[in-house]
Amino acid sequence: MFDKVISFLETTLFTFNDQPITLWAILMVPTWILVSLWLSKLLIKAVTSRMASAGKDPNVIHLVKRILFVIALGIIFLTTLSLINVPITAFAFLSGAVAIGFGFGAQNIINNFISGWILIGEKPIRIGDFLEVEGAKGTVEQINTRSTRIRRTDGVHMLIPNSQLIENVVINWTLCDRLVRGTVVVGVAYGSDVKLVASLMKEVTLKQEQVLGNPEPDVFFQDFGDNALIFESYFWIHSTVEGGIRAVSSQIRFEIYEAFERKGIEIAFPQRDVHIDGEIKVSRER
Repeated sequence: MFDKVISFLETTLFTFNDQPITLWAILMVPTWILVSLWLSKLLIKAVTSRMASAGKDPNVIHLVKRILFVIALGIIFLTTLSLINVPITAFAFLSGAVAIGFGFGAQNIINNFISGWILIGEKPIRIGDFLEVEGAKGTVEQINTRSTRIRRTDGVHMLIPNSQLIENVVINWTLCDRLVRGTVVVGVAYGSDVKLVASLMKEVTLKQEQVLGNPEPDVFFQDFGDNALIFESYFWIHSTVEGGIRAVSSQIRFEIYEAFERKGIEIAFPQRDVHIDGEIKVSRER
């Protein structure tokens, strides 16, 4: 009985390049592929977990993960051909056509692929960086070989081709450090005590826990505006997202308003003086 099963499994279904393809080989292929992929994922996960626990750069970990995955796919492909008795030389005739097709149809893919390796190798952009790309702002979540995934401040995910990040102007808020400068502009009415205004603004700014003492905040008497005396407060905080600077700026504005209200300082609003040439006659009808 067993011999009959073996004989049945070794039945040749067809030949490829003068090599017999048996039923046993056909049945073994999907099993081998599934098991190999599962083992590859376990191995890759073990290696990357070890690197993460050792404190390696997330970009390096991601690069190693991609390389191991490509190597695993290559090994699985070659061993699968061996299982079904298909020599690699059988695909030699396809190499010319593949090369031509690759050259004409995959220029953008190759460009993005190479750009991805440049990003991962040179690290002008890293996972966790806060970027501004063509007016859109967000945090880098993943750098792939073809595109980079960015989560915008409104929660929407963007997939940006890597070539765009290499060729275009990209503002990286966190390239060298996490320092971000914030600005609060206030206009007060003419006749206000300018020294007191500057003192109150600096005092309120320094009170914020997130504001750094070094570099120290500064308040500048910026300009004589049309309707107000313009003051500007500059301060620095540690932040990886735009929301951090906006939250601190908002809190400073709340407290400046309260401080001015206590001291009787009027926050200016637009005014217009109207001059009428000639006499105005006023009459009242009963």
